[in-house]
Amino acid sequence: MASVKPALNNAPKYNQQPNPKPEGKKSAITKGIKQWGEVFPFIMIGLIGAVVFVIYPLIKGVIMSFQDYSIIPGAESPFVGLENYKEAFRDEQFKYAVRNTLLNTVVTVPINWFLGLVFAVLINMHFIKYKITFRTLYYLPIITSWIVVAFLFRYLFADGENGLINFLLHTKLGIIDEPISWLQNQWTAMFVIWTFHIWKTVGWTVVIYLAALQGIPKELYEAASIDGANGLRLFRNVTIPLLGPVTIFVLINLVIGAFNIFPQVYFITNGGPIGQTEVLQSMIYKEAFNNFNFGYSSALGVMMGLTIFFITWTQQKKIGNQRYF
Repeated sequence: MASVKPALNNAPKYNQQPNPKPEGKKSAITKGIKQWGEVFPFIMIGLIGAVVFVIYPLIKGVIMSFQDYSIIPGAESPFVGLENYKEAFRDEQFKYAVRNTLLNTVVTVPINWFLGLVFAVLINMHFIKYKITFRTLYYLPIITSWIVVAFLFRYLFADGENGLINFLLHTKLGIIDEPISWLQNQWTAMFVIWTFHIWKTVGWTVVIYLAALQGIPKELYEAASIDGANGLRLFRNVTIPLLGPVTIFVLINLVIGAFNIFPQVYFITNGGPIGQTEVLQSMIYKEAFNNFNFGYSSALGVMMGLTIFFITWTQQKKIGNQRYF
């Protein structure tokens, strides 16, 4: 028996896997490089565009925020450190702009979200016909020129009886005793700006929610109906939970859009009266191109960009981890 063991030990081991050949690894690397070489020309234009129009301006803006920047060729742009940022917190106009931007966010985002959800649910009901027509009508303001809509709202809310709103409220209905100077008062002007913003952007919310509603399986509603759920309970216990990820996505984009409120102010009030409707975007524009204070304007832009990034980053994991069903 002792003579058998060496024979068994010397027997060929058929279960052992052969070691991978170095040539196989080299061929895989060569194949990968070849594939990248074939794809790279197609993405090169996009990469160049991103570098020229996104990455370089972003880095340049951050650098300018620490300088007393001058656009005169050959002029020096001395380094001033955090002075531009300190100046922002000493500037009363900056406080007005921050307040108005936050107010625009607090007022328009909930209304925009609520109206978008309600309109989407109404259009999605099975007995509603011409869904494409309604969807087009709600989305039409999105693709309409900002300038055209701004002049329309300036006519609607014009001072005196020349404005359509004053004509209806004062002359026709007699609800108000005298015409309202909508754009000459801070809060009525802000009301016009908020109305303009909601009317112009609510169609996007409707389209997003409508697409999400049409993606919910009907079997879930049928199963809940068998268990005795009615229309309101179906909406509360089935529709709302399944729209959770889309709601987070919509709210983040609405907040970003509310912070980027520039055409609404620039074309309606231009920051008036006396700068009381100024927002961060319009203030950044005026500091750069009216006052030629590019360093200060860049500092304002950096602070606003960091705020938007923080809001987006805090919700990023929630969007990535949630699903419809």
